Amino acid sequence: MRFDTVIIGGGLAGLTAGISLQEAGRSTAIVSTGQNALHFFSGSFESLEEAPERIVGLFARAGIPLHYSPGVRLMPLGTFRPAALSLDDVSLLDQPKFARKVLIVNFQDYQDFFSSFLADGLRHQGIACRIVTPGHLADPSMRVRAGELRSVQIARTMDKFWEKAVQEIRILLKDEDAVILPQVFGLEDPTIPGRIRAGIPARVIFVGTLPPSVPGTRTQRLLKRRYEALGGTYLAGDKVLQARVEGGRVRNVTTRNLGGHILEADHFILATGGYFSKGLKSNPFRVYEPVFGLDVRQEADRSKWYDADFQAEQPYMAFGVETDAALHPLRDGQPLGNLYAVGSVLGATRPELGSGAGLALRSALAAVDQILSPLDL
Repeated sequence: MRFDTVIIGGGLAGLTAGISLQEAGRSTAIVSTGQNALHFFSGSFESLEEAPERIVGLFARAGIPLHYSPGVRLMPLGTFRPAALSLDDVSLLDQPKFARKVLIVNFQDYQDFFSSFLADGLRHQGIACRIVTPGHLADPSMRVRAGELRSVQIARTMDKFWEKAVQEIRILLKDEDAVILPQVFGLEDPTIPGRIRAGIPARVIFVGTLPPSVPGTRTQRLLKRRYEALGGTYLAGDKVLQARVEGGRVRNVTTRNLGGHILEADHFILATGGYFSKGLKSNPFRVYEPVFGLDVRQEADRSKWYDADFQAEQPYMAFGVETDAALHPLRDGQPLGNLYAVGSVLGATRPELGSGAGLALRSALAAVDQILSPLDL
């Protein structure tokens, strides 16, 4: 099977690269093992302080509206983080003290949304909070043993019963000027959060929960749908087992599900993510990249991999695949000329490209531009 480009990894970076190349008329295949960092996506694109029209347009064509408003967003534990470019259902606030009184609404038996932490954080900002957990707010079909409710379970029901939730919240609302809800609406229909906002006579703010992320899961589905509609080949639940490299270039890869068939291409993109997605692995002696055996920038002294302060930035998270200026990764100090490393597999080795979702998007588009350039050899 031959393609112009084979992309290893079906997360944010891989899908962004695949859609961009398909829109440019290139044939691509994405090899995806399954769950990726998009299922943990907060809905806000870190380190994208500008409003990049190229990214907004790409997402809009996939049915994912974005909005840009530099400010802060409310985090699940009641803290605030700078944000600018976000999904439409993520509220961007001018300042942490965004309201006088807030009603925090949760679902009975749903333990992945931390109402008390939110309230404590908001009270530190001088905001009065009232928490309600009405048992009749959700549909009875969601009743399971306490502690087993997850965001996606709730979202599947609330896509059908969101209007009932709006009616109940209108009754519960007193003199509060804002309502906080868990981000469990709009799994299939991205317009539902906007309808909820329109139906409640107070400012509505959706706050993230423990994974899986509903807006992240929805984003992954819509990007994948767009990619396949453009003619892209998405090999779900598959894994690259071996790569053939000759003369400083990748010739082909073999996967677990294709048997004796190989994937050949002029270009390859490595978008396998970080440790969670197993794009990087470790043993007691080193951190390594498992597909191509690429060079990884890391501390040789294992005691410097981590900080004893659990809440501090952990040094190992900065380790990543080393690349040249064109994002060609190095193997034994030499670049592989038709392979590009993008996204979290880079760690913090390319700080000029940002971090988090911003790194995924910037590096993916940089690789696409290299592939589409007539100077690429």
